[in-house]
Amino acid sequence: MVQSYPIQCSQHENIILKISNQIDAILPQTQCTQCGHPDCKAYAEAIAGGERHNQCPPGGDAVIQQLAELLNREVLVLNPNNGEHKPKEVAFIREDECIGCVKCIKACPVDAIIGTGKMMHTVLDYDCSGCGLCVPACPVDCIDMNLAVDQDLHSDYWRDAHQRRELRLADKDRLTNKQHQKNLQNKQDYIAAAVARSKNNSSSHP
Repeated sequence: MVQSYPIQCSQHENIILKISNQIDAILPQTQCTQCGHPDCKAYAEAIAGGERHNQCPPGGDAVIQQLAELLNREVLVLNPNNGEHKPKEVAFIREDECIGCVKCIKACPVDAIIGTGKMMHTVLDYDCSGCGLCVPACPVDCIDMNLAVDQDLHSDYWRDAHQRRELRLADKDRLTNKQHQKNLQNKQDYIAAAVARSKNNSSSHP
């Protein structure tokens, strides 16, 4: 009986993982955070854990219907507190007003904005998921959300782009932490060497 508990837990975790992956495949992958979670994957995991499945404005009624069928749950009305379902939009940067602060680039969850510091930025329409997270990030209010000509949701592409971004940021954090530890060790070594020199000087001058 003692050994069966980890096995049962593992089986339960595998079932939850399988369900969350199926849910994630239905979500639109805009990574907009309107559902209250940091990304679509996190919301999928929350739904698999029992959270209500009507929190995704970009998905709207269609996604709610699909999730209800998958999970054998009631078809709910979209939670209005998270926003309303709208046609797909894409961000547009008024480049003559852009100051090149890169804040929109940092805010974009799918790396759809290109540019460098103090240079104008631009949005790649196909890559843009229409999440709108770049709009409040812009300090000069030079970003508009316009109706997309292409109303198809590039969900798989956006999911892959978001995952690549998360991996890139994680690698950057690891390198930053590694450099911080190296700098700290160098500082400690410098202090230790200075203390040793001071002791040697003291012992040579009684």
